[in-house]
Amino acid sequence: MAALVGTIVSACSPGRNQHVFPLIPYPMRLLPGSGYFLLDPATRVILTETDDAELRGVAERWLQEVRSQTTLPLRIASEAEDRHRPNAILLQLDRPACRGDEEGYRLVVDRRRVLLEAGSPVGIFYGLQTLGQLLPTRHGSGSSGRGPSWRIPSVEIEDAPRFPYRGMHLDVGRHVFPVSFIRRYIDWMAAFKMNTFHWHLTEDQGGRLEVRRYPRLTEVGAFRAETMVEKNHDPYIGDGVPYGGYYTQADVRDIVAYAAERFVTIIPEIEMPGHSTAALAAYPELACTDGPFEVATRWGVFEDIYCPGERTFLFLEAVLEEVMELFPGEYIHIGGDEAPKRSWEESPLAQAVIRREGLADEQELQSYFIGRIEAFLNSRGRRLIGWDEILEGGLAPNATVMSWRGIAGGIEAAREGHDVIMTPTSHLYFDFYQGDPSQEPLAIGGYTPLERVYAFEPVPEELTTEEARHILGAQANVWTEYMKTTDYVEYMVYPRLLALAEVVWSPSEARDWAGFLARLSPRLARLDAAGVNYRIPDVSGLEHDRLTLDSHFTVELGTPLAEGEIRYTTDGSEATVASPRYTSPLRIQATDEGTSVAARIFLPDGRSSAVRRARFARARLHRAESPEPVDLRPGVTGERFQGAFGSVEDLRGLDPVESSVTEGLEVHHELEGNELGFRFAGLLRVPRDDVYTFHVSSEHGSRLYVDHRLVVDHDGFHGMVERVGDVALEAGLHPLEVWYFRGEGGGGLRVQISGERLSRSDIPEGWLYHR
Repeated sequence: MAALVGTIVSACSPGRNQHVFPLIPYPMRLLPGSGYFLLDPATRVILTETDDAELRGVAERWLQEVRSQTTLPLRIASEAEDRHRPNAILLQLDRPACRGDEEGYRLVVDRRRVLLEAGSPVGIFYGLQTLGQLLPTRHGSGSSGRGPSWRIPSVEIEDAPRFPYRGMHLDVGRHVFPVSFIRRYIDWMAAFKMNTFHWHLTEDQGGRLEVRRYPRLTEVGAFRAETMVEKNHDPYIGDGVPYGGYYTQADVRDIVAYAAERFVTIIPEIEMPGHSTAALAAYPELACTDGPFEVATRWGVFEDIYCPGERTFLFLEAVLEEVMELFPGEYIHIGGDEAPKRSWEESPLAQAVIRREGLADEQELQSYFIGRIEAFLNSRGRRLIGWDEILEGGLAPNATVMSWRGIAGGIEAAREGHDVIMTPTSHLYFDFYQGDPSQEPLAIGGYTPLERVYAFEPVPEELTTEEARHILGAQANVWTEYMKTTDYVEYMVYPRLLALAEVVWSPSEARDWAGFLARLSPRLARLDAAGVNYRIPDVSGLEHDRLTLDSHFTVELGTPLAEGEIRYTTDGSEATVASPRYTSPLRIQATDEGTSVAARIFLPDGRSSAVRRARFARARLHRAESPEPVDLRPGVTGERFQGAFGSVEDLRGLDPVESSVTEGLEVHHELEGNELGFRFAGLLRVPRDDVYTFHVSSEHGSRLYVDHRLVVDHDGFHGMVERVGDVALEAGLHPLEVWYFRGEGGGGLRVQISGERLSRSDIPEGWLYHR
């Protein structure tokens, strides 16, 4: 092999060549070489295990993709050909190169040939995905200038995943998608080394799985009379168009086999005890009430759920028997979320079960319900997995938890010794908006931009090393209430899937946001070539309004797309393809009224990103309190309120249930209880005149005031997302007030600060006081 450049820090250390090698996810260790391997019509793929059918299948499918991309007549060599011949890609089953991981591989490319080693066909598969990404997106000129050239740069890579569970979810209960699209979804998962497809098959609005013993589950349960129009809950407006569909067992077997060839395991989700309206419409005798029931036409949570009687358990066990015949994976997902208990509270049958089993209440009855199902699955050699509500009333002994209402449920489960998949609304709900809702297709709410996905850390810092071993990985959820088409699903999934792929595969020290953006362009070019309707990333540099004490701003705009160009305006008008083209940083005069900069990215095919805009204005210093109070004490006063709130304004005028002095501006996500409110009040001492930026992350609503003026408005129900605001402060003391409320399933609050001469941090020690 050609001499390698660089020093190996450790056997599996990440490389520092992210701009040169545009790989997503980035590998554990990468050392660049010199020169390149040329893929040409004479190149052959050689198998060291010629009788391994799985290995041969992996090679053949990869070659089919590369032949389509390059038009080269590549093929697997015959057994008689020399394994040491040049111009070959050698696939060798051997010990994995890194950590002994079954999914790990070692890839060496030099001028003569390519060597890919792994301990199993799945490692070879992932190594080939990396090799495919090393191919140029478009061919260049050959050495003679007469033909195409497909060059692979010389490199040595050792790689293995950080987490064993790397998941993507898809809800087909609200809207159902064709088998061809499910296959395509799996293809792109596998291309970026995701290995688990969570298939949400049953819902209030439709059951999508054929169950032969209970045919009405699809004859009745797979079809609804109409669908709610947008978000017209009250008054309700329907579209009047019947809707439905389902997957036959033949469809499922086909998809399961297709996924297995790409080393993707499918976890089916069969909801219980809640989200079961469609099933109750088909078999009303399974409910605690008389109904009548119909397949839901609106979104939300419904009061009627499965009744916890023996007839229900016999039904569910029979359904799960057929599910297990179709899905050979270890896990069966049973939902367990959003199950109202009113029908159980009013049901003589449910109350009789509580008395018979010695249960304390309906919460423990849900735990009993889940435990019965878990025991049944365990007896068949399977494991139960559910949403974090299955913790309520006591967790079934061998269950795995998907932590979606923040990460608190995952922390609790890990501390109790249960395995956990992190999938919080704060970072991994791909049904949330990616930009300004006024410029985006209708979504359920929230805000999860690409950068937020990339910033997610699956292992909470609160866990010990031993507890952290229970974090198996992470998963993004794609709920489809408002995703009626496959194009819309793709728009919401890509490129956010690529960000998650790097979170769950790459070592944490290799993750670098700037490096990721630099590597994104060629990956999006591949999505382009396949006709994937991905969302074009936003212009960078206009994330929020800015203030300055200087006479001007220097505004740097950026795009990760090599072929994209930025068009901008500075007069408040819309940025169009006819607007000035951005070529260098903008120098903007700082004025009291401010300058509005708008920009968007345009691609050669006419597509464009959403518009981003921000206002740049001259700051007026807020004067500090004078004279300073002499009776100051460290910390701020913290007040806690109890109740159901929909806005921070609901807290004003209430008497707190608790008051204390606290050192910082934070509400921990693991704080017990929901439907809480908080107010922090005190004085902020800043050491110098400066423009300070406050970064407020909260789930749900929050507002921050400085000098009695609103600086950050982050009110309302939303996931754990961040809002920022600037304020110019004179050195000295300034009144500070932060309000926050947490509704059902909410997380916490964190306030940080930065400035021109202050790196972003929690409020520094010695800056907060109270009288």
